[in-house]
Amino acid sequence: MKIRFKLLCFLSATLLSSFVFAQDLHLYVDKPGKGHVYLGCLTCDSYASNSVWNQYGDYGSRYSDTSIWNDYGDYGSKYENYSPWNKYSDTPPVLVDKSGGFYGYFTCNRYKDKRVEAGLMDYLCENREALKADLRESYYRLFR
Repeated sequence: MKIRFKLLCFLSATLLSSFVFAQDLHLYVDKPGKGHVYLGCLTCDSYASNSVWNQYGDYGSRYSDTSIWNDYGDYGSKYENYSPWNKYSDTPPVLVDKSGGFYGYFTCNRYKDKRVEAGLMDYLCENREALKADLRESYYRLFR
């Protein structure tokens, strides 16, 4: 019940805003020696090959080097500086639209200036394991 209430609050406060549904939002991180590293599309359908919600794609697989769901990778570990899940990261991924419009830092670090809307990030950070268990269902609960 508590999770459903949080989800309802989260949806009404964050995802119902028109900009989320108007365009796809993408994750990138700047990594020395690699430049801008693409980490997938946050708002793309779970069947899209570039979606972070596609468990079989490069950006949604638990085993992919470019996935935010890979617990052992540079972009999915709770301990790596380039991961959104590191609560202390100072170089987390950014969320941008296709034109490069900046929507904020995609991070669990609550003290990072210009962080993606707190309700969205707090929900994702608090429910990471549950979301990761079924990415396709998580996408539909969050975005449809």
